[in-house]
Amino acid sequence: MSQRVNLPADLVEWLAGVACDVDTGAVPAAEILPRLASAGLVRAGVPVEKGGTGGDIVDGIAAIAAVAEESLAAAFILWGQRTYVEYLLQSPNGVLETQQLGHILDGQVAGATGLSNAMKFLAGLEPLQIVAEADGDDLILNGKMPWVTNLRRDGFHVAAAVDQADGGPALVVTVSHNDEGLVRSDDLELMGMCSSDTAALTLTNVRIPRERIFSDNAGQWLPKVRPAFAGLQCGMSIGLARRALSEAGKIAGAGRSVLGEPTAHLIQRLDRAEARMYEGLRSHEFETNAVPLFEIRIELAEIVAEAVSLELQASGGKAYLAGPGRSFARRWREAAFVPLITPSLVQLKAALLERQAAA
Repeated sequence: MSQRVNLPADLVEWLAGVACDVDTGAVPAAEILPRLASAGLVRAGVPVEKGGTGGDIVDGIAAIAAVAEESLAAAFILWGQRTYVEYLLQSPNGVLETQQLGHILDGQVAGATGLSNAMKFLAGLEPLQIVAEADGDDLILNGKMPWVTNLRRDGFHVAAAVDQADGGPALVVTVSHNDEGLVRSDDLELMGMCSSDTAALTLTNVRIPRERIFSDNAGQWLPKVRPAFAGLQCGMSIGLARRALSEAGKIAGAGRSVLGEPTAHLIQRLDRAEARMYEGLRSHEFETNAVPLFEIRIELAEIVAEAVSLELQASGGKAYLAGPGRSFARRWREAAFVPLITPSLVQLKAALLERQAAA
């Protein structure tokens, strides 16, 4: 069953007006997070007693999907923020939650999920890129994060998985914008999604106290938070697919009625994939078996590609005109980004093949 969130009318109006400029970077990224937070979207699915609006992770996904219908770049920011919230909620370290959760929920500080590398590490796809060396009660971090979204220049916290130099389980920690030795690059020159505060981080002898550890055993903790990480990520695909299918349905007029059946079929596929994902998230099935979640992520990306293709066919030549086709061109670029979101579709498919070969 599809789950939807109705965004405030003023936010929908603003996003609709700036979506193309957000994509190209003409609108400052600094304007986006405060608007999303003031609309309460970061609080969706967060327990009321923790400062949220209640519900569960599905409500968080629905909020991201609703924003993605208007702007994938804005939804990408919300995904980073809301995923960081999930790390705070699921960490055994209550000190971090007490110190950071309120500021993250109200958007005063950005929360960035630098755990894409960690999720690939967990699936056996690549090594960790940061090393931690113990120094008394502190950790000294060295390494890099080549691609992180929501690194708001006004202030951010970013989660990172790190190897221990002296052996032992990998750790999950958080570093902050004002930590000495942490350097944020200029924004990456992306093809689209430009106003998303996406940059690289270099860590050179960054010292943090052990109180900044989310988990002292990444291999055990990450599988528990991976369903939220990937599920919230899937909200972006759901929203973009919905919008493209809605546009295709609106404009498929005379001479294009042949597109009605494939559009209806794709809507049914989207609804089934959503329902299957929500069922697995609520039953906690994906914590012990990530394969179905990987398969859903792959299917949603395929649905997005087919949806924008149907919108193109329904629009006809108008979609290729710079003026009338401006919003479609943005969605086309957004759809091209979906397979690349870490873990990429190629990486997920490779992981699935390895698991099948090992079975």
